[in-house]
Amino acid sequence: MVLRPTTEALLSTDMTVTAWETNLTTTNGSDQAIYQRYTKLILHLLTGIVAPVGLAGNVVVFWLLGFRMRRNAFSVYILNLAGADFLFLCYRFIHSILLLFNFKIFRVTHRYLFLVFISAYISGLSFLSAISTERCLSVLWPIWYRCRRPRHMSTVMCALLWALSLLLSMLEGNYCDPLGRNMHYFWCSVLDFITVAWLILLFVLLSGSTLALMTRLLCGSHRLRPTRLYITIGITVLVFLLCCLPFSICLFLTAWLPNISSTFFRLYMMVVLLSSINSCANPIIYFFVGSFRQRWWKRRHTLRLVLQRALQDTPEVDEPGESLPGETLAMSGSSLGQG
Repeated sequence: MVLRPTTEALLSTDMTVTAWETNLTTTNGSDQAIYQRYTKLILHLLTGIVAPVGLAGNVVVFWLLGFRMRRNAFSVYILNLAGADFLFLCYRFIHSILLLFNFKIFRVTHRYLFLVFISAYISGLSFLSAISTERCLSVLWPIWYRCRRPRHMSTVMCALLWALSLLLSMLEGNYCDPLGRNMHYFWCSVLDFITVAWLILLFVLLSGSTLALMTRLLCGSHRLRPTRLYITIGITVLVFLLCCLPFSICLFLTAWLPNISSTFFRLYMMVVLLSSINSCANPIIYFFVGSFRQRWWKRRHTLRLVLQRALQDTPEVDEPGESLPGETLAMSGSSLGQG
């Protein structure tokens, strides 16, 4: 049995599911075909509901961090993560609309939409790994971190991660045709290996740095007092691992599945929705952490101030209803300079 290249399998997953659904009438009966159609309809309807909410939330985060707040070492990563989540949700929303109303257009545009999808997914994971790794370094080696860290490291890292994600997605789209035409099997396999190796490295960095950070905060005699920034990073990483890790595993396993079973179909429907929920959850996490234990009836509790609190890296004041001064709310990364 010849295995399909990983990226070709990933690209053609939705097409294969749709084609398999069409053939169910002749293989497993009309009842199962109707069940699959309704399952797929429900999935895309839920995505159509969830995605606009996430798009609006990420736009608000992007606007506040980009134009209304002073950026620092960690808010630069959050700003770019919001952009990656926005692009990912755009793909999921357009993808669902095209599949629901015009499959022919979907077949023409799927290859180009996939470039947005894979670039947004890789860059989002890259930004989250960079946030966790840099925060871990700042906690484990604070003096070295403050003295040796370049002034614009966050901005440079984000630019490099965007460039790498775009390069990988463009090469994958060029050498791994989702429709199976003009396939370059050798180069597609090489690119698949590079992409998978990079994703594995990112997951290892994300998991290892988060575990080290949580251990430093919760264990030992010299434990640090958790701040809202720690809580924001921890919840964001946890939600990502719960929602997007199964999505990655499910897509890449399609390279070793000769046929799609009904069990895989149900699993695929679930993880696709979870991946969209993850991108929607990040703005909700920021505003939940920022507004926790705060008195909402005070007019000064604007969205900008709530987001500032979510990224606050200073200890809480004794009175939960009192807010910190604007200068203090600028996270500790501000001492490192912008970006």
